Amino acid sequence: MATLPTTIDEIIAQFGPHKAYAPQAGFYGSHEPDSLVKTHCCYCGMQCGIQLKVKENKVVGFEPWMEFPFNEGRLCPKGVERYLQNNHPDRLLAPLKRVEGKGFQQVSWDYAMDKTVGEIKRIQEAYGNNAFAMLSGVSLTNEKSYMIGKFARVALKTANLDYNGRLCMVSAGAGNKKAFGLDRSSNSWADLAHAEVIIVAGANISETFPTLTHYIWRARDNGAKLIVVDPRIIPLARTADLHLNVIPGGDSALFGAMLKILVDNDWLDHEFIANYTSGFQEAINAVRDYDLDWAEKYTGVAKEKIFEAARLWGKAKTSFLLHARGIEHHTKGVDNVLSCINLVLATGRIGKPYCGYGTITGQGNGQGGREHGHKCDQLPGNRDITNPEHRQYIADVWGISEQELPGKGLTAYEQIEAIHRGEIKGLISICFNPLVSLPNNNYVREALEKLEFYMCIDSFLSETARYADIIMAGSLHEEEEGTVTTAEGRVVKINAAVTPPKNARKDGEILMELAGRLNEGDKFSFDSSEAIFNELRLASKGGTADYFGITYEKVVNNMGVFWPCPSLDHPGTPRLWEDRKFKTPDGKAHFNAVSFKPPSEVIDTDYPVVLTTGRVVSQYLSGTSTRRIGKLVDQYPEPLLEIHPELARRYNIRSGDIIRVKTRRGEAEFPAQVVETIRKDTVFIPYHWGGKHAANQLTIGNLDPISKIPEFKVCACQLIPTGEVASEKVKETAYQSHL
Repeated sequence: MATLPTTIDEIIAQFGPHKAYAPQAGFYGSHEPDSLVKTHCCYCGMQCGIQLKVKENKVVGFEPWMEFPFNEGRLCPKGVERYLQNNHPDRLLAPLKRVEGKGFQQVSWDYAMDKTVGEIKRIQEAYGNNAFAMLSGVSLTNEKSYMIGKFARVALKTANLDYNGRLCMVSAGAGNKKAFGLDRSSNSWADLAHAEVIIVAGANISETFPTLTHYIWRARDNGAKLIVVDPRIIPLARTADLHLNVIPGGDSALFGAMLKILVDNDWLDHEFIANYTSGFQEAINAVRDYDLDWAEKYTGVAKEKIFEAARLWGKAKTSFLLHARGIEHHTKGVDNVLSCINLVLATGRIGKPYCGYGTITGQGNGQGGREHGHKCDQLPGNRDITNPEHRQYIADVWGISEQELPGKGLTAYEQIEAIHRGEIKGLISICFNPLVSLPNNNYVREALEKLEFYMCIDSFLSETARYADIIMAGSLHEEEEGTVTTAEGRVVKINAAVTPPKNARKDGEILMELAGRLNEGDKFSFDSSEAIFNELRLASKGGTADYFGITYEKVVNNMGVFWPCPSLDHPGTPRLWEDRKFKTPDGKAHFNAVSFKPPSEVIDTDYPVVLTTGRVVSQYLSGTSTRRIGKLVDQYPEPLLEIHPELARRYNIRSGDIIRVKTRRGEAEFPAQVVETIRKDTVFIPYHWGGKHAANQLTIGNLDPISKIPEFKVCACQLIPTGEVASEKVKETAYQSHL
């Protein structure tokens, strides 16, 4: 009998690095692990409960965690394979420095720290504190998010800190704050299962948040009507009662027209509007001329369907509206969000059982990460960095004067623009891959090349990290204790299953040592993640995102606690607004007047086709980890260009043909996937890949004026058949993935 491989090196030797994974049960030896650690998935905002199998300080497999109340053991394809990143041969195991013409060379931690601190001091002395910037990610824990915000302002002393949630949830956050004064989905997902009508707008739930689909199926089993708003017939739309195939950029026209129908037919909750809201008349005035013929023209949706959607929503007794990046990745993303909220407020279906409104968080800690201070305009507890009272409170917690606390800085894409202008000379990034995830990434690449110094903290060598002068080998999700906050607002516990391998370090320890070398170590003398969390609790106290009453013990004992939780005896808040006391200055929920505006770039004779982008089920964000997991790569090895048969015939395109897609920013080539599930005037490309496969070579860097989110979801393009054909394997993948 052949000897089974027992180490990652033996697996690679037998199967090759691309196949360095085992069957679903896990690596050899996973049936007799040393321990079974209850924690959560490292990927999307659902943060599903999972148990990791550990053998000799390596994650070797997983088991379902049936008791965790959200997913009850269910996992998506990424969740099933997530443990495979831990033993991956690409893992960074020591600090590296870039040597021109020779790639990267391993260095000591002392060298990496000394070089980084020396460059920070040199650049800031020459150009000012704000010439050194920081970018972070929201796949990090609450503790690390909080510490990054403090590190940038107290140790690095820069205003220019932002995060990759700028590409995700900021339009939703801004809309929620304008309407409710607080940024969180209104209910736990449990209410969703009992709603009579559900609208899902711009959220490909079945592929990007698969375990949430269970709650929609439960609602359907209870007789719920489902309305899906998307340019594509996404899997969830295949069985929907109504699919509104809106043209990218037409969302606020659609929701505005629906609001007018509600008014015209008196499908309104007058008592709720009169007693608990403001701005209703202004919102109605903004859509007064939105008749159905106009709506059909600007949305691309048949007017009969628009009316039926409004009728179903208006006449229901209970309802739930969910949206995600599809309506948020626009230069009018905040307007789109507010037009959704107007529908919820007009019918008074919020703050009571089985009625709600949810903004689905894309990243693992997209909710908690945007609450505790690593946004350019935000302080812990979702406080405003420009508010003198908020600034003074946090300065007191941090032991600095209010004058020492930097002001509002630049957003993520604005930092790239500032590098081009010569205003930012140095950069630290952690858990952020802007060369894949930012729009117009040829422009981003040029910015990275202009930096005088760039240091990256990460677990793998991402496309962006290849431009770093110093790379510090950081930690994976399962290697550091902490908490995250799920998309429904539930704070849950991440338990460390293993320690970082070889000479890699925990992210938190890296930041604390850097702070010490920058002469601010006394403010970062945390001896545990729990100590960081306890300071976070104090810093959030009295803020709109109040975690003060949440403790590690309370989280573990209750399998999570919903914020706000202002005191130790408070049970948490699964359903917001039951008391009808909103967090706005007047205590009322605010309607907002939304007038339709076209996208920043529309199609014309030179660029006659609409391009939109999104995700696929087997990949996550910039793919830094998922593109290294063989089974996930096999499901979808490279991006495909979805195109409708009618549009394909116009260009004589067949499935598998290589098509050059050209925009005003750049061009790239993709195999065609001819499908009937997309609008006839639109093509779709997933964005998880870098280099020549990067969809974001094509997208536009125009920003929403309020949220500063880029317009990923719509731009104009040309299609140019190359005459080449993809490999048989890619063509087979295109066929299978469409099924």
